[in-house]
Amino acid sequence: MAKATRAEAAKHRDEVVTAAARLFRERGSSAVSVQEVMSAAGLTHGGFYKQFASKEELTGLAVAESFDGLLSLLNQAVEETTDVSGRRAGLLDEYLTAEHRDSPGTGCAGTAFATDATRAAADSALRRSYVEGVKRFLVEFERAMDVPDGDGEAIRRRAVFDVAAMVGALTLARATAGDPLSEEFLTAVRGILIGA
Repeated sequence: MAKATRAEAAKHRDEVVTAAARLFRERGSSAVSVQEVMSAAGLTHGGFYKQFASKEELTGLAVAESFDGLLSLLNQAVEETTDVSGRRAGLLDEYLTAEHRDSPGTGCAGTAFATDATRAAADSALRRSYVEGVKRFLVEFERAMDVPDGDGEAIRRRAVFDVAAMVGALTLARATAGDPLSEEFLTAVRGILIGA
């Protein structure tokens, strides 16, 4: 069997990180084995350690990729919305939906990895990637704010509040899915934030 080229190896590595990002968001990093990740990427388990030093390294990379995807969508929404005054409302309206609640594998990294990050060691790759991702999320969300220019503190406070409310509501909605309370979390928080 021919040895993989560097380009193929890099492609396989990216496929593994992408598969891990989806599976870890769906089930949590501790509930997914390396073998499951490799299988989801269409690769054999034996190649894992040629690409990664450990599952911890992969987890940190998967968290970072998940935030990259979220930030890309957020940035795209900001760039494509010409109505600056409605930008924040549009983002909130899109985030706090049943569709987002029911799609954890492609959904918000802040919500999906919150429990994993809480339980991870402070110096772990997962925790470092999570904290960095949340910081980047806040910066991008600040760009979407329709608060008058010149009041950076007010914009930052509002972004922190909104992100905390969004992530909290989505987390609770996922945890109570199947019960009417789940939809109530989404509807009430969306209504209050958009009306605020």
